[in-house]
Amino acid sequence: MNINKYIGTKIREFREKRNLTQEEIAEYLKTTAQTISRYEIGDRKTNQDILFKLAEYFKVSINDFFPPLSFDNATYVDISSDIVHIPVLGKIPAGMPLEAIEEQYAIDTIDIPKEWLRGSNKYFALKLEGDSMEPDYLDKDIVIFKQASDCESGQDCCIRINGFDATFKRIRKQENGIMVIPLNENNSTGFVSTFYSKEEIISKPVEILGVVKQIRIKNRRRDKNGISCLSCIYSNSFSYCSK
Repeated sequence: MNINKYIGTKIREFREKRNLTQEEIAEYLKTTAQTISRYEIGDRKTNQDILFKLAEYFKVSINDFFPPLSFDNATYVDISSDIVHIPVLGKIPAGMPLEAIEEQYAIDTIDIPKEWLRGSNKYFALKLEGDSMEPDYLDKDIVIFKQASDCESGQDCCIRINGFDATFKRIRKQENGIMVIPLNENNSTGFVSTFYSKEEIISKPVEILGVVKQIRIKNRRRDKNGISCLSCIYSNSFSYCSK
């Protein structure tokens, strides 16, 4: 699908439905009728600012300019509601920025409150594999991370070590370095608590990508004696646990 042509068709549809001319739209946007014509035939890309203005002018949602949401569009944002959708990543491979990873490794989307984005905060989610963070986090749980390059001591973080794929561990800061700790020392991967000096943090490097914001536990509950913190809130098919 040519997205520019799709958006252009919707602009023309909304304009004609309201018996407006290209000249009237051009006057509102402080541009020319020729530019509006190019928008409508898909010959010129409409940026986000233009679409916001048109949505306000036509009294529609900005989402109405786009094809219906599908799970193939992992970064689609519903700005007309109180939630936004972020990508759920199946893995975070070595040597790639998060923006590129989201395009290639998103396996689903998940919603978060729009208010979380205040202050230019960014978030991503990761579907866990393995048992290294039991009992607090189980295999297949979805963990939402706030993007960050540093953390407080004792926080659970998504990190990359020595250029390898990202992993999920607890960080304990010490005077001359950090401890990277699996909550389950008997995990199946064989990962044990490891100390990294300040020099190793830079040379390897040890890179923090994000800090846990919330856990989503799909289609499963953890009992009071089991394996989750007491602040979990259960709702529909997901359990929510905010850190």
